[in-house]
Amino acid sequence: MRLQRSRRSFFVEPGWTWHIPIFYGMVTHMKTTIDISDALYDEVRRVAYEEKSTVKALVEEGLRHTLAQHKQRIPFTLRDATFKGSGLQPEFSGASWDQIRNAAYEGRGG
Repeated sequence: MRLQRSRRSFFVEPGWTWHIPIFYGMVTHMKTTIDISDALYDEVRRVAYEEKSTVKALVEEGLRHTLAQHKQRIPFTLRDATFKGSGLQPEFSGASWDQIRNAAYEGRGG
């Protein structure tokens, strides 16, 4: 049995075709542009040279490290800062914020 390869499939015998998909130009990575300072880029190039690595490898390592830190981060929760009381005093029920603030600082140099 003789196999003959064409661009898109393998032909075995006349009338028989095996369709094996071949993905031309399949994207295996993404190219992007990042804007960094000249000083930082120079330092990254120096480190890459010293470590016999590439700028791309160092950028990927930095991004992976940052993403790992984000996953470990505990979300911020605001503590309960309420206090016991009966709410707004009746004399301030129709007052503006300026009036309430002035009353709060009355006699305190405000």
